[in-house]
Amino acid sequence: MPFSAQPPASGERYALSASLDNARHLSSLLRAVHFQDHATCLATASGLRVTVEDAKCIQANAFIQAEIFQEFCVQEESVMFRISLSVLLDCLTIFGTSSLPGASTALRMCYRGYGYPLMLFLEEGGVVTVCKINTQEPEELLDFDFCSTKVVNKIILQSEGLREAFAELDMTSDVLQITMSPDKPYFRLSTFGNAGSAHLDYPRDSDLMEAFHCNQTQTNRYKISLLKPSTKALALSCKVSIRTDAQGFLSLQYMIRNEDGQICFVEYYCCPDENISEAEL
Repeated sequence: MPFSAQPPASGERYALSASLDNARHLSSLLRAVHFQDHATCLATASGLRVTVEDAKCIQANAFIQAEIFQEFCVQEESVMFRISLSVLLDCLTIFGTSSLPGASTALRMCYRGYGYPLMLFLEEGGVVTVCKINTQEPEELLDFDFCSTKVVNKIILQSEGLREAFAELDMTSDVLQITMSPDKPYFRLSTFGNAGSAHLDYPRDSDLMEAFHCNQTQTNRYKISLLKPSTKALALSCKVSIRTDAQGFLSLQYMIRNEDGQICFVEYYCCPDENISEAEL
């Protein structure tokens, strides 16, 4: 690591310091949750979580485990700050988004604590760029209280299957209706657009289905405008876990493997749009 031998300010105590051989590992994950300008960063000993919210209806979390970094040090139990995600991404890709073959942008990230900027030291081809990004007071985040004990239905699908669905279904529809059931149709995606209703069914023994755990029949609708940002993570992912709780809250957890084969996760939580009466089904 180019920066490990020469820390940017030796002797200074940082609340958070981290190093990455390839900044693209971080920027590609952050791009997957970049549907609002600002994000809240939470660093703990287990890694970095970057959270983006919109309209108190949807929340996206990018999880970058500590093991992904070559160095990851948090001096306190947790370190939290709000930052412009747009500016952070601009800085991480300051050398461009596509490096020359065999070349990569090395990153060292330092944060002294409340009131201080986040400092980025980026190096590629012997050129070092220093960026200072102002941080803000973190806002209170939504708590979807989505724990595994409250999950009613869960399936794990190869991402290819969901990518095909978004390509085939009518995206002029305002809502995406999701049906999960222990009986037929098992897993159904429906839209109601300008061309009429469209349904896409996945049997529980489909080659695309990796796990199927449905305890009861649930049909919920979600605003497509809220789900569309998650397609960025879907494009990068190899598997997706789709879960619902008793209230119909939706969790989409995307498993993303970077170019070094390391696994990271991006999770989206979304509120249901409306209750559906039996007459509508």
